[in-house]
Amino acid sequence: MTAQTWDPPGHTTDPPAAPVDVDEAVEFLRLFHAENPDAGSAEHRVAWVRGEIELTGTYAHTSDELAFGARVAWRNSARCVGRLYWQSMRVRDLRAVREPGEVAAHCFDHLRMAYNGGRVRPVITVFAPDEPGLPGPRIWNDQLIRYAGHRRADGTVVGDPRYVKFTEAVARRGWRGAGTAFDVLPLVVSADGVTCVTELPFDATAEVPLSHPDHDWFAGLGLRWHAVPAISSMRLSIGGITYPAAPFNGWYMGTEIGARNLADADRYDMLPTVAAELGLDTSNDRTLWRDTALVELNRAVLHSFEKAGVTISDHHTETSRFLKHLAREERAGRTCPADWSWIVPPMSGALTPVYHRYYDTDRLRPEFVTDDESTRAALEGVPPRVATRGTPSHSPLWTYLRTGQTNGTQAS
Repeated sequence: MTAQTWDPPGHTTDPPAAPVDVDEAVEFLRLFHAENPDAGSAEHRVAWVRGEIELTGTYAHTSDELAFGARVAWRNSARCVGRLYWQSMRVRDLRAVREPGEVAAHCFDHLRMAYNGGRVRPVITVFAPDEPGLPGPRIWNDQLIRYAGHRRADGTVVGDPRYVKFTEAVARRGWRGAGTAFDVLPLVVSADGVTCVTELPFDATAEVPLSHPDHDWFAGLGLRWHAVPAISSMRLSIGGITYPAAPFNGWYMGTEIGARNLADADRYDMLPTVAAELGLDTSNDRTLWRDTALVELNRAVLHSFEKAGVTISDHHTETSRFLKHLAREERAGRTCPADWSWIVPPMSGALTPVYHRYYDTDRLRPEFVTDDESTRAALEGVPPRVATRGTPSHSPLWTYLRTGQTNGTQAS
């Protein structure tokens, strides 16, 4: 199966989206013009946008505003340690695209562009926004590439246990993986009442087989991981406008794979296997066998990506880069929000320079936003709630003009 469309049962809707918040739009426009003084008069643009919102309930970002807003949303991402290069992110403006099959195809192009022959580069692809009476497309998957979790009859799982329910949901719609531990899940996209399930092309799913610099047996474990971490379920919010489908990526920090995806007990849970192969004493926790296995697993990840010529950073280097980013932001007179629990790596945290300090926690806009609905869609395959099509509950002027025309009257 390459693609299938269906109108999923249980698909729920919210009332039509309200008009854009004018104050939020003005806040963004003033920020854009403050940091881009060559863009012209902020007051002229603000006046134009106020009128556009009054007439239509929304407004359209210029290409420069969109690019700036997307990059600043990354700059403001409190949970991301890799923000030093926020200005280098490539912004693909695909706001004219909303049909699910086309969205999926452009997502695959995104992966190819981001992989870049192994020299992974930050990319964001922005699809159609939510508008009053016309919700934008939604991507169910939390990343463009994720691995299936196949539940066996005895209750054990082959693959990633995190995505068992999502795997079952797409399987009910005809998708069938090979039953291996690393079956790439299909991409699920919804728009205009239609949901499309599309398998990822082979050339868009670059993966790295894992081996170890000192232990030949490690390659025999059959582990691998995909090269591009493209987050796809977060909404991009810029100046009051929501872009519900805006996948974006940086590159991996090794511990994301080696200390979380492959090591967590509720994910691939590889530490007992690695410890056994290393001949470690696992009889009690005081032997620190998990710590030893964790280090070797992470060594394997870094070694394998480097061997394959694929960009990856280690947690010592990346946290040092973050403090460089923090210093730059402070010199620019800007607040740099950071969530300590995410900025400090999940391995050897106290050995990194980000550990022994506090951070600002202010929520800044533009921003990437997640919610319970997108989380349920990504983990359980439950259709995300979307705004209904039709007239919004707080109708802007254009709806009254349209109604007058329909009734044979003419507004003066």
